[in-house]
Amino acid sequence: LGGSSIILNPDVIHYGKGDESIKDTAKVLSEYADIIMLRTSLHKNLEDFAKYSKIPVINGLSEQSHPCQIMSDILTFEEAKGNIKDKTIAWLGDGNNNMSNSLIEAAAKFNFNLKIGCPEKYKPSKNIMAWAKKNKANIIITKKPNEAVKNVDCVMTDKWVSMNDKVDKNKKKRILKDFQVNKKIMKLAKSDAI
Repeated sequence: LGGSSIILNPDVIHYGKGDESIKDTAKVLSEYADIIMLRTSLHKNLEDFAKYSKIPVINGLSEQSHPCQIMSDILTFEEAKGNIKDKTIAWLGDGNNNMSNSLIEAAAKFNFNLKIGCPEKYKPSKNIMAWAKKNKANIIITKKPNEAVKNVDCVMTDKWVSMNDKVDKNKKKRILKDFQVNKKIMKLAKSDAI
């Protein structure tokens, strides 16, 4: 596309710290660039930044969503298997993190079936599921990983302890142990599943 990028580390530009507010940073950076991709720990920071920016802002990552990662995952799927529409994707592990939230949104936007296998404690939030229902996403949630992956075209997961997780890591890993993607679980998916 002929563009170039500038990477600004938040520690260097003091993003939202001290006298340099998010509002000020958004206004100043709007004068230097044509578009901004922002990775931030708090989704509210992303919303505030976009509110004061004069140029488009792309969500590069927040604790609530990770749409660019899911878009690249969809691209990978389509390069390997063709159009994702009407295909069935399984998500195993933490069903209430930024990756699963963005995958739920993608299921509605790209019209694929989504089966989420997760423990009760880690099921998607009521808010994202209300959004999914309103947007007619075809989503099944199950506590049984074998059920989630049966005859699917693709099996996905993410690391179990995500950015800013303030949990007992060992306990979370024990709870999610049965939801790991391995050869045994992949045998339940379609033979050509990725």
